[in-house]
Amino acid sequence: MPKSIRNISLAIGALIGLLVLVAVALRLFLDVDAYKPRFEAAATRVLGLEVRVGGRLGVGFFPGLLVTLEDVHLRNRGADIAAARQVRLGIDFLPLLKNEVRVGMIALEQPNIHIDRDREGKFNYQTPEAAGGALPALTLANASLSDATLIYTDARSGAGFELGHCRLEVSDLRLSERVRPSTMKDLSLAAELACGEVRTHDYTASDLKISVTGKNGVFDLKPATMSLFGGQGSGAIRADFAGDVPLYQVRYAISQFRIEALLKPQAPEKAVEGAMDFAAQWSMRGKTMNELRRSVQGQTTLRGKNLTLNGRDLDQEFARFESSQNFSLVDVGAVIFTGPFGLVVTKGYDFGRIFQGRGGHSEIRTLISAWKVDHGVAQAQDVAMATKANRVALQGSLDLVNERFDDVTMALVDAKGCAKVRQKITGSFQKPVVEKPSTLRSLSGPVLKLLKKVENLFPGGDCDVFYAGSVAAPR
Repeated sequence: MPKSIRNISLAIGALIGLLVLVAVALRLFLDVDAYKPRFEAAATRVLGLEVRVGGRLGVGFFPGLLVTLEDVHLRNRGADIAAARQVRLGIDFLPLLKNEVRVGMIALEQPNIHIDRDREGKFNYQTPEAAGGALPALTLANASLSDATLIYTDARSGAGFELGHCRLEVSDLRLSERVRPSTMKDLSLAAELACGEVRTHDYTASDLKISVTGKNGVFDLKPATMSLFGGQGSGAIRADFAGDVPLYQVRYAISQFRIEALLKPQAPEKAVEGAMDFAAQWSMRGKTMNELRRSVQGQTTLRGKNLTLNGRDLDQEFARFESSQNFSLVDVGAVIFTGPFGLVVTKGYDFGRIFQGRGGHSEIRTLISAWKVDHGVAQAQDVAMATKANRVALQGSLDLVNERFDDVTMALVDAKGCAKVRQKITGSFQKPVVEKPSTLRSLSGPVLKLLKKVENLFPGGDCDVFYAGSVAAPR
């Protein structure tokens, strides 16, 4: 062996031996718990939030300096934002020789994170601007969370969700030097998130997986996949915080989900059954939910074939219309409204009332609910369904900002697309009404009568086509 290589090997061996001796000595004589206040103070300064360590602090030395903390809490304004059973910090050796502390790795075990938004729109992690001062830059080569739980609640809207059994792997995390309150522009990272369960007040999804890359305030979440309503969802989200107002672009699709799972909170008795496909592409900008609703633009579509409507035989009721005069196209429209905006539009509708005590069932051979959204107003593009013998279609707009029907009309159409029966819906989503030539009657009434019968309005001639979409006439 050349002498130079042998000398280098001996030097490396001596260095390793010295480090071992230092490690043993430190373990025997160093009171690591005495350093907890210094650690808490340093972490508080870097994060801008209060850090407290309730358990013991331990130190290891291989493969690098490893600091282990138990029962760690992150607090703001006297309340916990996050708590972890254990936190491990990997600290680089060489910067220590220059009296510098550089954390290269951080791992959190069983963290519980609570993000709350109060009625004034302020988040619990936001610190008072009066605190002022610059926060130092932060760089992490690796960060991870295992068996994590994230809970979000919004006191203003009543919305919220919970992510459970989550795993997060982050690399190349960088927070530039910033002034309170910091913004997303200060953050760069690459991350992989996987959660076993996603829960809201009404629904549960599973197997959420998201890949995230972010730099200079622009974050791409793709692919974003999730099992929802018995179907598989996938898509992508771009969140751009580089400008003064955040910009969001969303593309998502769910294939072969079960419509009865979607409607379960409104219709627990499986009023409608079958598999459907959903697709949406939206863009929106704003700092508040109201701003986002007012700016949203895009396309959204729901499609289904061979669905079953339980509780009533539509074709039979259409056929008996001459004698009964006691039927509502709006009741049928509730099925169409379960499309892209159904849960919003039908919030004032009693699904159970439609299907109770009628008997029978209907085969919906084709259903499509396609809408164009422009500045918070959804315009019907192709909204219709076909049973064995009939077609029902919809025209008009939905004002999603003010939650109102805008000239929405439903019609029973013939083979040419001419309207045989029309019924118009106006008013708010909460208290919709059906217009009649001389009176108004609320949707909450027990039975709605048809508004206008025009079956013989154009005998032997042409008509103004009400529907010319993709749902073919029954044969």
